[in-house]
Amino acid sequence: MKIFINHDSNNKNAIETKERLKKIADNLNIAITNDIDECNIVFSIGGDGTFLKTSRLSDKPIVGINTGTLGYLTEINPENIENTMKNLLNENYHVEMRMMLEGKIIRPDGNIIEIPESLNEIAISKNISGVVRFDAIVDDKLINSYTADGILICTPTGSTAYNLSCGGPIVDPTAEIITLTPIAPHTVINRSIILSDNSTIEIKITELRDSTESYVLYDGIPIEIYGGDKIKIKRSDRITKIIKFENRSFIDTIREKIS
Repeated sequence: MKIFINHDSNNKNAIETKERLKKIADNLNIAITNDIDECNIVFSIGGDGTFLKTSRLSDKPIVGINTGTLGYLTEINPENIENTMKNLLNENYHVEMRMMLEGKIIRPDGNIIEIPESLNEIAISKNISGVVRFDAIVDDKLINSYTADGILICTPTGSTAYNLSCGGPIVDPTAEIITLTPIAPHTVINRSIILSDNSTIEIKITELRDSTESYVLYDGIPIEIYGGDKIKIKRSDRITKIIKFENRSFIDTIREKIS
């Protein structure tokens, strides 16, 4: 078995945990490679943000070690690394498949900017001032025209992230749906909309007020957008494989993390 390690290089605990992981791997004769294409399993050491970055690196199964805060995606605590490694060697684990999103920005002049795969969400959001006017279109049919701070297009995995803060639904992460949640809409209709995972979503930016700046954020990474831009989003062909060791249900996790 070969493993690849991706860690939060700005987090002291993550750096120390990486060194501990390397020592334990050496003691168990588990090889560590610097080439992610050569590995069987990827380790992500940090918080959920590090895990989201790791999910874009490869389609290999990922083990998340939590040196962050809540850790929805990173379920292993640093003190349990040795048991985790032994369970991997004994194949005492299962793999959860999580859907991802992808998209593209279409400029009025026809120029296209690809939006990389996202495990949590693809969001349209503004800067501090102003509002964004946009049309939300699903499968070529207009759902609503919004004046808002933005909108979230979420996977089930992302339902407990930004979506939860905006009043969106909590979704079983293994489900296969897409959730649209407006951010602070200036309208009576402010509910989330649940869509089939086969849906194609188009957000058309119709107006940016005054000095408003707006961005597409794929798992928090921004790309600036402008009036007249169209953002098309759909389910990605790629998936994220998350290694799980405990037979804990989605309900167990929600009760532990949110209560």
